[in-house]
Amino acid sequence: MKKIAIIIACGLLLTNLAIAQTKKTTPKSTTGNEEVSGNTGESSTSHKFGWLNSSELLRLIPETVKADSDIAKYQKSFQEQIEQMAKEGQEKYKSFQAHEKEMDDAKKEVAQRELQDIENRIQSFQQAAQEKIQAKKSELLQPILEKADKAIKAVAKEKKYDYVFEASQGNILYATEGDNIMPLVKAKLGIK
Repeated sequence: MKKIAIIIACGLLLTNLAIAQTKKTTPKSTTGNEEVSGNTGESSTSHKFGWLNSSELLRLIPETVKADSDIAKYQKSFQEQIEQMAKEGQEKYKSFQAHEKEMDDAKKEVAQRELQDIENRIQSFQQAAQEKIQAKKSELLQPILEKADKAIKAVAKEKKYDYVFEASQGNILYATEGDNIMPLVKAKLGIK
C-alpha cells in the first residue's frame, strides 16, 4: 500500500514538473519543503513533501526500549525451556546409546519412538513459542506505533505537508534536509 502511495505521489510530482516545463515555468522551492506547482491554465496545484525514517523514530521513543527489553525477557523464558527440553533429550539419547546393545528390537523401537517424540515436542514448542513471541511483540509495539503515527499525522497537518515519505525504504530519490520532519515529530513526542 505504501509503494502505491509513493508511486502515485511521484507520478503527481513528475506530472507537475512536466506541465511546468511545458509552460516554461519553473517549480517553486521554499525553505524547509518542496513545493511543486504547475499551471494548467484553469487551476494551480501545489504539493508539499516531507520524509522521515520511522525505524529511527521508533528507536528514539522511550517506550520502545522497555518493550524491547520485555520482549527479550519473554523470549529468554522460552529459550530456557527449550534448552531444558533439549538437555533431557540428549540425556535420553546418551542413555539409549549406552544401553542399545543390551536391548532387543522391540525395546530399541520403543526407545527410538520416545526420542522422536521428544524431538517433535521440542519442534512444536519452538513453533508455539515463536508465535507467542510474535503476538507479544505486536501487543507491546502496537501502542507505540499508534503514538508515532498520530504524531506524524499531527505534524503533517500542522505544517501542511501533502505527503510524508518513509525514507528507510529507499523510496526517496532526493530530499532536502529541511524536509526531514524527524525533529518536529521528536518535539511532538517530547524526545530530545
